[in-house]
Amino acid sequence: MDKSLIKLKVEERTIDESAKPLLERTLEEGIETAWDRLEKQQPQCGFGQLGLCCNRCSMGPCRIDPFEKDGPKRGVCGADADLIVARNLLDDLVTGAAAHSDHGREVVETLLMTAEGKSQGYEILDKEKLYTVAKEIGITTEGRNDTDIAKDIALSFLEEYGTIKNSIDLSKRAPEPTQDKWAKAGILPRSVDREIVEAMHRIHMGVGADYANILLHGLRASLSDGWGGSMMATEVSDILFGTPEIKESWVNLGTLKEDMVNIVLHGHNPVLSEMVVKAVKEQEMVDLAKQKGAKGINLVGMCCTGNELLMRRGIPIAGNLLNQELALATGAVDVMIIDYQCIFPSITQVASCFHTKIVSTSEKSKVPGAVHMEFHPETAYDTAKNIVKLAIETYEQRNPDRVKIPAKPVKMMAGFSVEAIKKALGGTFQPLIDAIANGSIKGAVGMVGCNNPKIKQDYGHVTLGKELIKRNILVVETGCAAIASGKAGLLLPEAADLAGDGLKSVCHALGIPPVLHMGSCVDCSRILVLAAELAKALNVGIDQLPLAGAAPEWYSQKAVSIASYFVASGVYTVLGLPPKIFGSKNVIDLLTSGLNDVVGATYAVEPGPVAAADLIEKHIDSKRKDLGI
Repeated sequence: MDKSLIKLKVEERTIDESAKPLLERTLEEGIETAWDRLEKQQPQCGFGQLGLCCNRCSMGPCRIDPFEKDGPKRGVCGADADLIVARNLLDDLVTGAAAHSDHGREVVETLLMTAEGKSQGYEILDKEKLYTVAKEIGITTEGRNDTDIAKDIALSFLEEYGTIKNSIDLSKRAPEPTQDKWAKAGILPRSVDREIVEAMHRIHMGVGADYANILLHGLRASLSDGWGGSMMATEVSDILFGTPEIKESWVNLGTLKEDMVNIVLHGHNPVLSEMVVKAVKEQEMVDLAKQKGAKGINLVGMCCTGNELLMRRGIPIAGNLLNQELALATGAVDVMIIDYQCIFPSITQVASCFHTKIVSTSEKSKVPGAVHMEFHPETAYDTAKNIVKLAIETYEQRNPDRVKIPAKPVKMMAGFSVEAIKKALGGTFQPLIDAIANGSIKGAVGMVGCNNPKIKQDYGHVTLGKELIKRNILVVETGCAAIASGKAGLLLPEAADLAGDGLKSVCHALGIPPVLHMGSCVDCSRILVLAAELAKALNVGIDQLPLAGAAPEWYSQKAVSIASYFVASGVYTVLGLPPKIFGSKNVIDLLTSGLNDVVGATYAVEPGPVAAADLIEKHIDSKRKDLGI
């Protein structure tokens, strides 16, 4: 490929400076990445983009033609555009809710096995949270030991997945006005699994035919994720591995080391990765690495497994979704350990261009070409040590002439759990409430979501973040959004100089960045908890607060679920890419205006980050006016 064309493509694809030299390498050497595959997919199916394809039964596949006057307006079963679009959206939403919630179930099961003495290497690290959660869900603590309390919490949470009591305990964390709206709309979440199973039932052919009724259940299913599965994942991870505290670390592909054994932990679940962190510290492992000629073992994260390790252990993070293939293209990764979610099936093809081994660890997520070393809590530490040994042995096969570390890492600050934010504020949220009331901070935005090669990598996150802080709007982030901001230097206290005068003064006084890293994608539940705390302090519903949500570069079904539980909780949410709903005007109208009468919030779609900031600021201003501040 012509060098000038390569330069052009690189600049079109990313703003991540550490990614650019590696994108150049992949284009020069013909190593295929997500951007290349997107190009080959053009033009993508217009019917699919509008949500008008239905492939649910063997009478199809069917599609509605919105362009030709005489084209089909109903599928074989009689479903019209509204119904097909609504079914497809609910399908996406519950797939995301299932992914988050199943992750949560595995963490809770590990807590149970730890309490029963059946797991290997785990212990309860945050006893304060153990007791707080126990008290909150009505478990007696007086005179009992920690493991008995942990067992009761685990059993109680596991019951939340299929309970017949028709409520999820942690959903009661929402302020009463918000819960009242859910009750009035008939969307109080009853149990995690029930809402997901019922959603799949509703979209079976011949069940639901009312698009609005189908979408209303989507909100209910999303609440069972945000206030159920995801929140349990966060709370129990804190109990087992510690609640995050503010700490400094490093980010970007420059976190890989030329002279060390490099292990990348990629995926979402911290249960295995915590054991790998322990294993690499063993002197036996360090000595073995040195025997093989390395200076030591370098552990880095990728995507949300990386965020979990970053928040709790300060482990550096190499990048977000679109960095996964580029990390392999450094030629410096000895082993990439994967669990599940957001893992490109192509990574083994990229790894095969180098000496790198991909190690899959979940029975749910096997990848052709990977070495499968299945992880179970009972043998967690042994498995972690075996994987680390494999990485050390693989290091010997590395070709130094093929190693290309692209940049120096960027410093960042992370660990802003709700508890850490409260501690930074002096033990109460009142200073934050006062700052919002006096206008120093105009409002807050939860920016979440992924990368998507349809948008220049990190551009949406970083541009929107800069626009918001400039307007004195505090930004809290999770997932790939937070990693993007880290790479751009927005997660440092010095970034406050980019903020408006009010937010800048607050950040300087507290020594915090204007963009706060709150964790992985399941940790969007921390944003819900923070919103609930602020609403309770003001005795209002979440929908009355000067808050908004944003997902500028989203791609996954999990993001659909997150956006939906934000909206269902009363948080106006702006998406940078349109969901596949534009084949139905009725669905668009319901989601962008009709829901205001149901939950006090709506979705919006705005690809331009500056225009998205305009929408968000206008919304926050209206909420401030309603509150009289």
